[in-house]
Amino acid sequence: MEARISLITLGVRDMARATAFYESLGLARAEGPDGVVAFDLLGQTLGLFDLEKLAEDIGVPMDSLGHGGLTLAHNVPSRAEVDALMRLAEDAGATVLKPPQEVFWGGYHGYFADPEGHIWEIAHNPFSPLRSSDGAFRWQGYPGD
Repeated sequence: MEARISLITLGVRDMARATAFYESLGLARAEGPDGVVAFDLLGQTLGLFDLEKLAEDIGVPMDSLGHGGLTLAHNVPSRAEVDALMRLAEDAGATVLKPPQEVFWGGYHGYFADPEGHIWEIAHNPFSPLRSSDGAFRWQGYPGD
């Protein structure tokens, strides 16, 4: 199996609020099936799907889909962009869980929860530069990029 995540689906209770939040962060809407709001990411798609329908699709009670120990991370090329994106998220209705700050390993990051409680990390890792052509992240950077 080739390691790849092609779709990240977030179960949401309030589709309009969740959609408005991600649009206000500047995510580009993509074509999606009925009942799914899709946003184009770098090589993946972020989908918003009604939480009750997600539980039904999986075949489990909705209350079993509580929040686990999962974070989604968005890496940016500079500390200033961490600060700016964290402010943008907070202005759009996110709850800042950890304000931007230096990390013991030499990076800079912060965490927020979207209006539905999904946790995002916004980070700058100076040891793994983003690919200049498209901003993709790799732990060791890109040779010759």
